[in-house]
Amino acid sequence: MGEFKHLVIVKFKEGADVEELMKDMGELVAGIDLVKSFEWGHDAGGQEMLTQGFTHAFLMMFRSKEHYSSFASNSKHLEFSSKFSVAIDKVIVLDFPAVVVKAVAA
Repeated sequence: MGEFKHLVIVKFKEGADVEELMKDMGELVAGIDLVKSFEWGHDAGGQEMLTQGFTHAFLMMFRSKEHYSSFASNSKHLEFSSKFSVAIDKVIVLDFPAVVVKAVAA
C-alpha cells in the first residue's frame, strides 16, 4: 500500500482563535516525523451552497496507514485534537490511501 492521506474540513465556531490553532498545528506536524507533508488553506470565496459553511481544509500525507495510525495515537496529537475539537462547529474527516492520477511535476 502507498501513501495515506488525512483530510479534515472544518467550520470554526464564532470567536475561535484560528491563527493560534494554525500556529499550534504547524508546530505539531513539524515535531512529528511521521507526517510526510502538511498543507492547509482557507476557502477563497466559494458559493455557500457548495461550501455549506465549511471554511478551512487541512491535508496531511503519511508514508503508510500505519504511520497515520501511529500519528493519530501520538500523545501530542491527542492533546492538540482536544483543543482543536473545542473550536470546531462542523467537521468532515476522510482518511484514505492515495490514488495518484497525475503526479506533481518536479
